[in-house]
Amino acid sequence: MNRKQLIQNYLEFFKSQGHKIIPNESLVPKNDPTVLFTTAGMHPLVPYLLGEKHPLGKKLTSIQRCIRTQDIDEVGDTTHHTFFEMLGNWSLGDYFKEEAIEYSFKFLTEVLKIPKERLAVTVFIGDKDIPRDNESAKKWEFLGIKKPRIAFLGKENNWWGPAGKTGPCGPDTEIFYWKDNKNSAPEKFNPEDKTWVEIWNNVLMQYVQDSQGKYHESKQKNIDTGMGVERTTAVLNKLEDNYLADMWKPIIQEVEKVSKKDYLKSNESTKKSMRIIVDHIKASVFILGDKVIPSNTEQGYVLRRLIRRAIRHGKMLGIENFISNVAESVFVIYNDYEQLKQNKTKILEELRKEEEKFNETITKGIKIFEKILSEKKEIQGVDAFLLFQSYGFPLEMTFEMLNEKGVKYNESKIKKEFEKEQTVHQELSRTATEGKFKSGLADNSEKTKKFHTSTHILNEALRQILKDENVAQKGSNITEERLRFDFSFPRKLTEQEVKQVEDLVNEKIKQSLSVIKEEMPLKKAIESGAQAEFETKYPEIVSVYTIKDSSKKGWFSKEICTGPHVSNTKEIGKFKIIKEESSAAGIRRIKAVIEG
Repeated sequence: MNRKQLIQNYLEFFKSQGHKIIPNESLVPKNDPTVLFTTAGMHPLVPYLLGEKHPLGKKLTSIQRCIRTQDIDEVGDTTHHTFFEMLGNWSLGDYFKEEAIEYSFKFLTEVLKIPKERLAVTVFIGDKDIPRDNESAKKWEFLGIKKPRIAFLGKENNWWGPAGKTGPCGPDTEIFYWKDNKNSAPEKFNPEDKTWVEIWNNVLMQYVQDSQGKYHESKQKNIDTGMGVERTTAVLNKLEDNYLADMWKPIIQEVEKVSKKDYLKSNESTKKSMRIIVDHIKASVFILGDKVIPSNTEQGYVLRRLIRRAIRHGKMLGIENFISNVAESVFVIYNDYEQLKQNKTKILEELRKEEEKFNETITKGIKIFEKILSEKKEIQGVDAFLLFQSYGFPLEMTFEMLNEKGVKYNESKIKKEFEKEQTVHQELSRTATEGKFKSGLADNSEKTKKFHTSTHILNEALRQILKDENVAQKGSNITEERLRFDFSFPRKLTEQEVKQVEDLVNEKIKQSLSVIKEEMPLKKAIESGAQAEFETKYPEIVSVYTIKDSSKKGWFSKEICTGPHVSNTKEIGKFKIIKEESSAAGIRRIKAVIEG
């Protein structure tokens, strides 16, 4: 079974069980400052997991493209990936534990024909705050999973959330597959044995954690599940190496061609570099496809790091100027993604540009290497880490250059010092990341609602003041402190235009206009004049927020949106624009705050 067949089977199965299929969203989360990328299928559903009513109902399913960078150092083995596709099904206050477990078991054993003898599960063991999840364990036993194959683990393994300090959370139950095709699965399940690979996770959102850290039974109990396409496809094809599956093999073959190395016959070090190259190039293509470009901040920084890491490993294989050629195979594999087709020229251009820039950086790095060596007569661990962090030199490359120079060195000592510097850097990076994105799930706080509604008023105010109907939202980012709004416009706004836009927003706030939410078919919403984001896929039924006024058409703003919003504009307060600047070619950015 290949990638497309698995996705089709999954969506059709859950559709037959009363689930509605929701669109595959962008890798850049909308109105969620808590994460850089969509890391799971649940991200686009955050407002609904927090209690908002979804226009398509309480039972949903999807295939969602995702990026995860917290495990970037793990990429290079046979199972970890930066970009992956996540299959998921959700219950928003409808079915709960027993039904969710039964759905997952039925799909795996009846649709995919996986023998239950190759399956094992983990369940939450309980602690002083939350009881042991006996309900899930009993359901698994009822379905035929024997007791020795059910492992009870603590919160570090079988608990989800809350993503921030407060919010929905609960135990999860994970499904593992025995990937060894030569030896039968042992009778007793050992979660530490890497031959068991996790292929499905049922998150059981049973509780809400308050600001004091206490848990309460949730009024709306949700189910959030996930199954990785890459791992499951490998399982179904009895592959112990994910990179031999159909969504990877063509890219591996392209790297084989340019490097003149045989993947299967290569040593583990070479295989690792080849996996990193194909993983990072694929992830980069998808990030570029969602209009992110390489930079030194946020999503752009992650993208740059991925591209350069791929280039470094290419140099370790003796290849260069290869990124865009290898990337071509990604478009063939994922020809069902329209945004890749539409943006292919731009994606390949950005990859080429970034490779050229990095080649220049490496030249500078060599000069620094020469300077350090001439001054110190040796390379220490701290110097090796500087070359790695600032100029992209892998440690192995530094050793090779020392060998070429005939310089004697203590490899183990340098490695130890290098690893110490790297640990310090990673800890600082982790602390900074946690500090920036600690708020967790995009919340429904009053401040967030005010900012969110303000973006609707701002959007229409820009169109009216700039007298340009082509002005359209290109993204927004909302925190507790400010809003950031990107829109299409070819030039810098004058000071007078900025003032006029700000005044019009505040005028609409003072008019105490009602904000009305309606659910309707997508076609009807568009016909009624509702604004929609270009290139965004919407479900067949959408939520439309209308800001009413006394004009001839009866409203000031009408947009397709997921919320949250205030019920009357008077709740917002005074709107103030603090900056207007360029975001990208043809895209302007406004930053604003709310006073009072």
